[in-house]
Amino acid sequence: GSPTARGELMPQHGRPTDRGVSTPQHRRLTDRGEPVPDPIELSPDDAKLVTLARSARARNNTAEGAAVRDDTGRTYVATSVELPSLALSALQAAVVIAVASGADALEAAAVVGSAATARTEDLAVVADLSPQAPILLAALDGAVHRVIGSY
Repeated sequence: GSPTARGELMPQHGRPTDRGVSTPQHRRLTDRGEPVPDPIELSPDDAKLVTLARSARARNNTAEGAAVRDDTGRTYVATSVELPSLALSALQAAVVIAVASGADALEAAAVVGSAATARTEDLAVVADLSPQAPILLAALDGAVHRVIGSY
């Protein structure tokens, strides 16, 4: 078939309706044309992280937003930083804010953006504080499609 644009809907298997007629279901596609996986169910605390990251990204009109929760339950939120002399991913910025505020361990992190996976640098900055902390990756609509680490 012809290539589809990012975000375009792709018909999936039909499902029966109450009248016995099959209606197509649609799934969003990644930028590589692959179906976006079903969202992952989250705890209320982790859903809050995703909501905070998504809100920050939208408010600042940036490519990505991130939120981290420290071992005392405090949350820190940031967006990507693009300055001539400094570039930080949203997750790097959120970890910097957490550490500058006194955090020495993280319980979880969330990133909202269009990337399908986390950058090596993002994994490293979280692992510097807490190698076991899960990193939730969510699409722009807030649906978590991947968790890196134990969940």
